[in-house]
Amino acid sequence: MTILGIETSCDETAAAVLEINQDGKCVILSNVVHSQIDEHTPFGGVVPEIAARAHIQLLDGIVDQAMKTANVKYSNLSAVAATAGPGLIGGVIVGLMTAKSIAMAIDKPLIAVNHLEGHALTARMTDQVEFPFLLLLVSGGHTQYLLVKALGEYERLGTTIDDAIGEAFDKTAKLLGLPYPGGPAVEKAAKLGDPTVYKLPRPLLDRPGLDMSFAGLKTAVRTAALKEEPVSEQAVNNLCASFQEAVADVLGKRSARAFELFKDRYPDTPVKMVIAGGVAANEAIRIRLNEVAAEHSAELIAPPHKLCTDNAAMIAWAGAERLRKLVAEDPSILEQNGKGDDMNEAPRPRWPLDKISESVVGFGRKGAKV
Repeated sequence: MTILGIETSCDETAAAVLEINQDGKCVILSNVVHSQIDEHTPFGGVVPEIAARAHIQLLDGIVDQAMKTANVKYSNLSAVAATAGPGLIGGVIVGLMTAKSIAMAIDKPLIAVNHLEGHALTARMTDQVEFPFLLLLVSGGHTQYLLVKALGEYERLGTTIDDAIGEAFDKTAKLLGLPYPGGPAVEKAAKLGDPTVYKLPRPLLDRPGLDMSFAGLKTAVRTAALKEEPVSEQAVNNLCASFQEAVADVLGKRSARAFELFKDRYPDTPVKMVIAGGVAANEAIRIRLNEVAAEHSAELIAPPHKLCTDNAAMIAWAGAERLRKLVAEDPSILEQNGKGDDMNEAPRPRWPLDKISESVVGFGRKGAKV
């Protein structure tokens, strides 16, 4: 099974080709990612209109590069998978319409993928993680604890009630005069700072449940910075270290509760938690979560850094998982051409993972939407 994946949900234009062997193991034949950081840096954040235009200009070339690097002909693809949401709607439209065009031209299945499901299933591609497992999704737009029961079966255990962690990192960097993207900039400055200098809050730390809040923490950083004006370089480093330490404390405490909840639900299953999303690349957060996991006899699984941030390999893999499930249920499904309309899957700016549709597959020019 050979899958082309396309990802355009935010500010990365990406395409990848995966080969899935009969034993279910994956070989990444190509994984091309173009980051739009340079286009958005002058604005201190992603500008949706600029991102959409860049996707339009870049995507055809990125797809062509991915196919040539993989040395795969379009006619040899088993399916085309693309992010259908959630994300910036302009970019999602570009990627999904491109995927539809390719699928129609080669008369192969189109698989509309939930971007968050791509993150959720990445560890199954890299580490063959078995269901069920915990997922900590930490990115620019999402911060959630989820219970991944099976393909398409997700239960949200807790979420941020305001800012996502990645958003909090970006906003903290901006108010301290650090460059975009904020996550790597704050992490770099934090390594030169003292996390004990500023006593920042740990919002909701002692409240039951797994919900989180980071808006107040971000505001506390701003208040501390205003008291220091003019803010020295070392003060910036100390603020970044204190901010990052507070985030690590919150995630550590919440993860400990998540481990105990999993043990209650599945007393005979080893506790595993996958951390995914751009913030999963933060070294200090990974170290803290590994420590907490060890204390609770749990295993933390973090995909390689290049697969934590947005990429098309994870979209291709999620598409492959869904297609394999459908084929297992009905081996003739790939031959069911001429049985109705397809290509109706709409791009979605919002698409909660715990309410994911059971099936999102369309088939070629003639095929059936399953």
